[in-house]
Amino acid sequence: MFKGFIRRRSVAGMGVLAATAMVLAGCASEEGSDGDTESNDSVSAEVVELNIATVNNPQMVDMESLKGEFESQYPEIKVNFIVMEEGDLRDSVTRDISTSGGQYDILTIGAYEVPIWGANGWLADLTDLASADVDYDVEDILPPVRAGLSANDRLFAVPFYAESSFLMYNKEIFEAAGLTMPERPTWDEVAGLAKQIKDGGFADSGICLRGKPGWGDQFAPLTTVVQTFGGNWFDNEWNQTVNAPEFVEAVDFYTSLVRDYGQLDPVSSSFPECLTNVKNGTSAMWYDATSAAGSLEAADSPVSGKMGYVYAPVKETAQSGWLWSWNLAIPASSEKLDAAWTFVRWATSKEYIQLVGNEIGWANLPPGSRVSTYEIPEYQEAAGAFANITVEIMNDVNPGQPGVNPQPWTGIQFVSIPEFPDIGNKLSQDLAPVFAGTASAQSVLDSAAAYVQAAGDAQKD
Repeated sequence: MFKGFIRRRSVAGMGVLAATAMVLAGCASEEGSDGDTESNDSVSAEVVELNIATVNNPQMVDMESLKGEFESQYPEIKVNFIVMEEGDLRDSVTRDISTSGGQYDILTIGAYEVPIWGANGWLADLTDLASADVDYDVEDILPPVRAGLSANDRLFAVPFYAESSFLMYNKEIFEAAGLTMPERPTWDEVAGLAKQIKDGGFADSGICLRGKPGWGDQFAPLTTVVQTFGGNWFDNEWNQTVNAPEFVEAVDFYTSLVRDYGQLDPVSSSFPECLTNVKNGTSAMWYDATSAAGSLEAADSPVSGKMGYVYAPVKETAQSGWLWSWNLAIPASSEKLDAAWTFVRWATSKEYIQLVGNEIGWANLPPGSRVSTYEIPEYQEAAGAFANITVEIMNDVNPGQPGVNPQPWTGIQFVSIPEFPDIGNKLSQDLAPVFAGTASAQSVLDSAAAYVQAAGDAQKD
């Protein structure tokens, strides 16, 4: 039987909880088989503890810092955050969910996992919970993002934030170097700019790019580079193409760019490291997630007001941004569904977005998840440098065919098959000597062709 959780400081009102209770327990006020009657808003007899697995990105760090607000509103629920680096998070939650381990009550997972895990029956179906809650306003979630979190027309997660990718650059460094950034740069232009900045001593590195092994680390930006160069992981018949000329050229370009004009030790660099470099002014450019702009423009950021934002660099395609979301989901095996949804609802609601603005800063709002976020006057003022271009890019990308040629899956910086994490992680590790300049991209990719083709053969079968 569902136990309602009463808010001490209600934002949406008890009608929301009553609606949720109706969905979870049918008519919760009717008499049970034992003759007892329970009220929808009866208080849980003891504190429910929730363990949430999440990534160490700035928006999630903000969420953890605000959990006291949630716990004061819902004193019957205590939330424990288990914060990990991106690769460690993926390994841990995948192992837990696939074995019904029960270690976590709430999962932070990406757009890749949701439809696959939902179709497998691993995630709780949130469709009715979200739809029955009028104040939650599920229709306010950006349609492309909501579609990516569904399987068989059922919603299996809700977005905490969503993003595409763009090129960020330090305008003061560019001015000092006498350089101008094109609004829609090519990768060749970016390489030329990085060279002039590094060779001229205007910054320690002309650009920062992810090199840390992982399909969601290194290959998030690298796959978009491959696609705009005309390559991809597979052709339309699931034949591997990782050692095709276009893929090889893109890897050669990316690794040479970061080796010659990028940050030191690129195989140790992911999102947090590049964010630090840009904030410190040691890197002049950064191609990465649009969500990074909120941290760069935060009130305490040393580069706030000094950054410029332009479209993702291209070569053979008209655009090259990715489409991604970090989402909150609940394991289907959870015995704490009511409490878990109460927190998930709070953390992905319009009210939470307002809370972040009031308590942390309007530039720090979780971006890309809700249409209404971009209608908030304070956000438009604080995020004027990047808000509009973020929405434009997210609406402009084509997950059905992000590259030059058709592909038999939907997804930009990932291949939506169960085997992709294995082949993506392995190949990213194999590329470490290419970043170091001790191996050629062609030789590594030739060696990778066999295990990548095995994943393609599984789709043919």
